[in-house]
Parts: sequence; C-alpha cells; structure tokens
Amino acid sequence: MPGEPALLAVGKLRHPHGVRGEILMEVYTDFPERLQPGIVLYLSGEAAPLTLVKCRSHNAGLLLTFQGYATPEEVGKFRNQVVHVKRDDRPPLPEGEYYHHQLIGLSVLSETGEVIGRVAEILETGASDVLVVRPEFGSEVLIPVTNTFVTRIDLLQRAITVSLIPGMRGEEA
Repeated sequence: MPGEPALLAVGKLRHPHGVRGEILMEVYTDFPERLQPGIVLYLSGEAAPLTLVKCRSHNAGLLLTFQGYATPEEVGKFRNQVVHVKRDDRPPLPEGEYYHHQLIGLSVLSETGEVIGRVAEILETGASDVLVVRPEFGSEVLIPVTNTFVTRIDLLQRAITVSLIPGMRGEEA
C-alpha cells in the first residue's frame, strides 16, 4: 500500500546478556514467532542489516544472537536501538484485521460522508482498541474499534466509515 512504512518495529534492544554475544530485546510485535534464525533485521541508525542466528525467550523479552557478533562488547553497541523487519516480511492477517500502521493517517468519515478527521493514534485498551481522531478544528474524537462504531475500513480509499451516536462529538443528543 502506498504510504506504508518500509520497515516495521518489532522490539528494542536493551543490554547484553551473558558472555556469548546475546542481547535482550523488549518485544513490541504481536508476532515474536516470526523472529527465526536466518531472518534479516534492521536497526535504527544502522545501515548494515543483521542476520539473526538464535532467538530464545527470556522473562518478558527475547534473547537474540546476531551473525558475526560473539561477545557482550560487540552487541553492547546496539543497546537502546529499535529492531525492524521489512514490511514485506510481516505475517498476513485474517480478513477484517489490520495492522495499526495501516490505519494511522486514514480519513474518518461519518455514514453521511462528512469528514470527521484523521486517525492520529490508536489506544490499546482491555476491551477494544480506540481510534484517536483529530479533526482539522475542534477536539479529538475517540472511537472504539467495534462493529457498532466502525462500519467500513477501505485501505485503497484510505478511509474509515463510522457510525456516531449523538453526543460523541459534543453535539446535543
């Protein structure tokens, strides 16, 4: 899709672990199983890609080993860097599910075609995600991502159609 990022963040490297060149990664991705030996990873600010040799769970994170890096000192230079994969390497989602980055920036329209604003961010709550929609003027609108409110998502048209209840945007009920 046009406008999608070329790289997607999957985690953040924290600190070396042990003496064999492993480094702890804080996991951002919902699909940590995609981090298999042989996958090519990219770090923020690093031009050279890194090939993953080994990946294993450790507490709430993952321990990674990269090809060509065998000591804590060598991997220590990657501390606090964000780890990315190519967009094309992301796993496909079932029909009707979307990655957050696909929704950020989309226009949000009412069922009558009125422009409400653009998706600025997505809040993750326990019940459902919530679109934070920023209009050109006025206060932001919070819209739960449920079938009650989100009636259509069209990535090609870069638009989300929503059904608003009176009072959602401050108007009288």
